[in-house]
This record gives sequence, structure tokens and C-alpha cells, in this order.
Amino acid sequence: MKLLQPSDFAFSCKDFSLTQENFDLYHNEDKTILITHPQLPEEKLADYYKSDTYISHTDSSKTFTDKIYQKVKHYMLKRKLRLLETQNTREKSLLDIGAGTGDFLAFAKKNNWKVNGVEPNARARNLAKEKGIILQESLEAVQNKFAVITLWHVLEHLPNLEEQIQNIKKLLQDDGSLIVAVPNFKSYDAKYYKEFWAAYDAPRHLWHFSPRGIKNLFSKFDLELVNTKALPFDSFYVSLLSEKYKNKRSNFLKAMQIGLKSNLKAKKSGNYSSLIYVFKKEPN
Repeated sequence: MKLLQPSDFAFSCKDFSLTQENFDLYHNEDKTILITHPQLPEEKLADYYKSDTYISHTDSSKTFTDKIYQKVKHYMLKRKLRLLETQNTREKSLLDIGAGTGDFLAFAKKNNWKVNGVEPNARARNLAKEKGIILQESLEAVQNKFAVITLWHVLEHLPNLEEQIQNIKKLLQDDGSLIVAVPNFKSYDAKYYKEFWAAYDAPRHLWHFSPRGIKNLFSKFDLELVNTKALPFDSFYVSLLSEKYKNKRSNFLKAMQIGLKSNLKAKKSGNYSSLIYVFKKEPN
């Protein structure tokens, strides 16, 4: 991607969940991806994940929002597994990158998938270990190739994005499936909440994608986009957090209203709050 220019500036947003620092978002060349600036070095960025409120690294059910997150997460395990089962792979081998506390891999393992995972956060790896899931700290430690590789809300966190995608592709079997879920800044809830939209989550989210941006990005790696699926629950959860960021207090009813409106508009536009993209690696 080209060097950022002042003319590419989009807007600023805060790290609402931890430090309250401001970060800038810039457009890429064709305005299909937003880029967080500055992008912090990995060792410094790790400090921004050290929070009890960073729920994907915990199994917390302390708050009302936590409870909703955990219920939806467990419901989505079955849906994610169904998506894996439709990939018609030669074998049931799975690599989950950014595996968090290991729930998805544990569920897949119970359903006869051979599983492996990567998770850089030590706290999350330890919670996964208690569930019988041993995770690697980095992608470099993974040696095998897999029929399916998944990144559930992980791509937006990866530094050196294009290099990382190339490395991930190398771990994918010929005719294998790469499944990527990311927020969509073209959704109605993103446009409604603007800089308060919780899914910007700067500085942890380095990149912010639109459907066109995802398609353009992965086309560089000869990965064919074969399916796009909605994540309709995300608009409600993200709106709950966004209401709190925008108005300094929770407003459940308003958040549900905005989440519902976002999903209804997305039925026509396809711009759900988050989307799943399924790519196929063509045989050599």
C-alpha cells in the first residue's frame, strides 16, 4: 500500500476501551480500506490487549454485555462448524488463527476435526489449554498444511498484512478454504455511530475493510472469493458498545433499534455490520 498522504485522512477516533488516546484513520488508494495511524510496534501494541474488558482473551461473563457476547459466541460455534462442513475438503483439518480461548477449536475437535491454532496472548492460550487445546504462539511455529484455515475477526489485527496473507496461503492445501470474518465499515451502524463505532477499536484494529476492499486485497493472492455470509448478531453487540462510547452510558433499546435497522438495510445492500468471506485456493 502507498504511503499515507494528508489528503487520504478520513477521521479520528479514540481507544474507548482502554487509554482514551486518539488515532487517525486514512483511506487506502481506492477508498475501500481504512488504515489506522500510527500503527504501533507489536511489542507496544501488546499492552493495548492487557485489559479485562478485552473479552476475546477471557471467558468473562461479569457484565450484561459479557453475558450477551458469551451466549452469542456459543450459538455461533454450531454455525461456524456447519460452514466448515460445507467446504467438501479431502480431510477434516483446521487451523484457527487468533484462536482466543479455544472454544471453536474445542467444538470442532469434538466433531472429529484435526485441529491446530495460533494465539499470541498468553492468558488466552492458558484458558485454551484448560479445555485441552494447545495453541501455538505464532504462525511461524505451524508446519502442516490444512484443508480449512479460519480467521474470526483476526485479519484486522494483523501487522504487515499482505506478507501475513501470503504466509497463511502457504499453509493452505490446494483446493482448501480460507474463511475470514471482519467488520464492515460500510454498514449502517458504522455510518450511524461514525467515530464512536466500536468495531473501529483502534489501535488494536490496524485495518478496516469494506466488501470491495476485501475482494481487491485477496485477488492479489489468487484466492477466489466463492461465498459471502452475514453475521447479523454483530450489529447488535457492536451497537451496544457504540452507544456506551457515544453517550457515556448503555442504552439497550437504542442499540437494539440501530442493530435491527442495520440488518434490515443490509438485506438490500449486503452491507452487514460484519461479514464472512470464503476463499478457495486453486490447485497448482
